[in-house]
Amino acid sequence: MTTRTAVQRGPDRLPPARFAFDGQTWKEIAHLLINLPVSLIGFVYVVTVLFTGGLLSVTVIGLPVLALGLAGARLLGRWERGRARRMLGVRIDEPSPLPRRGDGLMARVWNGLKDPVGWRTVLYEFIRLPWGVFTFAVTLVSLFVLWPVLPFIARALTNADRAMVRGLLSPSDELERRIAELESDRGVVIDTAAADLRRIERDLHDGAQARLVNLAMGLGLAKEKLLDGQADDTVAAMVDEAHGEVKLALQELRDLARGIHPAILTDRGLDAALSSVASRCTVPVKVTVDLAERPAPAVEGIAYFTVSELLQNVSKHSGARTATVDVWRADTRLLVQVGDDGHGGANLDGGTGLAGLTERLGAVDGLFVVDSPEGGPTTVTAEVPWRDRDRA
Repeated sequence: MTTRTAVQRGPDRLPPARFAFDGQTWKEIAHLLINLPVSLIGFVYVVTVLFTGGLLSVTVIGLPVLALGLAGARLLGRWERGRARRMLGVRIDEPSPLPRRGDGLMARVWNGLKDPVGWRTVLYEFIRLPWGVFTFAVTLVSLFVLWPVLPFIARALTNADRAMVRGLLSPSDELERRIAELESDRGVVIDTAAADLRRIERDLHDGAQARLVNLAMGLGLAKEKLLDGQADDTVAAMVDEAHGEVKLALQELRDLARGIHPAILTDRGLDAALSSVASRCTVPVKVTVDLAERPAPAVEGIAYFTVSELLQNVSKHSGARTATVDVWRADTRLLVQVGDDGHGGANLDGGTGLAGLTERLGAVDGLFVVDSPEGGPTTVTAEVPWRDRDRA
């Protein structure tokens, strides 16, 4: 079974047109009849906006009026996309919001005037009026004269509608899609950072902090006994217990620091750090790191924690006898591959932390692929952008 971080959408699948009037056919007929009043409203709006903005462009308020009109055209486009989804079954995403560049009024006006989504919607509404008149007339006449073949006529006309919606109202610009992806990834990064901070706070509060509190109380009692002249075996036992608490607190603090960023990764790089992680795995792990140079610290950290999480899954869930870790560079990408000979069946919904890794790698423009058929073996490949260390 192969699982990827992104699922690409296929073409819209509609029931075939038939000589029967099913639910989809009636939706298409209704869409074609509504085309006339809707296109009339849109045509009047865009003509009014263009005429008013152009006429007033010789004055101070002309360009702001035109920018506001384009913003209103965006709303018309959103309504048309919603109508196409509900009545035509068109799967279409919303364009990204208009980015804000600059704080001044003129900067916002100029930004609105350059909005490609608004201008494409204006073009869409401008050419829709003759098409709306045509589809309304053909559909209305066919309801009474050509009703046996009306489902086929409606499908042909609505296919043209679908093409216009996809061509002019969809977020076809690659930059718009990229902006939407980055906005989603930013939310994932913020949520991940907040979760990590809560984990560190919880570990400090429940672990080292509690031990240090017990240590302070034990040393306080020992001090009181010493001040009272009770230097007996009880005081020695209390000091010995406090010494044990100190060692445990130090160990927990070292483990916590290793969980934030291990010192061995900073000092010696991925090869030594991953070998250290592999030595703690419950199955033998062969580590191969083929890198001519070290990547940026952030890239090293992502690779380290990805391997650490995957080897924990190998220990807990795989039932494997051996495992492998391979790290190498391919052009501008760093690839990490972890494999095991376990029973397989790993997936993103299995509660093994793979979904979290998918989100974290996706937030840094990475890829995460799981190949784990039932019966094994399992191969997990992670890919992140390479960044040079001296440019980080």
